[in-house]
Amino acid sequence: MTMSGPMTLFQLGQRAMSAQLVRMNAAASNLANAGSVSATEDGAYKPVRAVFAEELDQATGMSSVRVDRVMTSEAAPVRRHEPDHPLADENGDVWVSPVDENEEMVEMLEASRQYRNMVDAVSTAKQLMLETMRMK
Repeated sequence: MTMSGPMTLFQLGQRAMSAQLVRMNAAASNLANAGSVSATEDGAYKPVRAVFAEELDQATGMSSVRVDRVMTSEAAPVRRHEPDHPLADENGDVWVSPVDENEEMVEMLEASRQYRNMVDAVSTAKQLMLETMRMK
């Protein structure tokens, strides 16, 4: 992202909150697809994760974060023998997504806490600026 001037605290907060929102959406998508079943191994849902990259603002020296990409996990789907399932193959097997619900809940809680921390930091900065202007 190219900016016209130095990065402000509010832009830094916006970037951090946007990154945590992507992280939270990835975890929500994984949770929504936990336990989903497919007829083929390739068709099974694979969990996704946001990958972050650091970005340095040359004008201020402040470091921020951006979402570099959202990558698909290499975790293999779980084969389960369920001959009565409508999606079962000729062997009676279905493929279940390899989503760990506990891991996704921890990821979602951590992302929401980081988001909240940035909201608090930006609110505090705004309040301090208002107080400074009132001192005039």
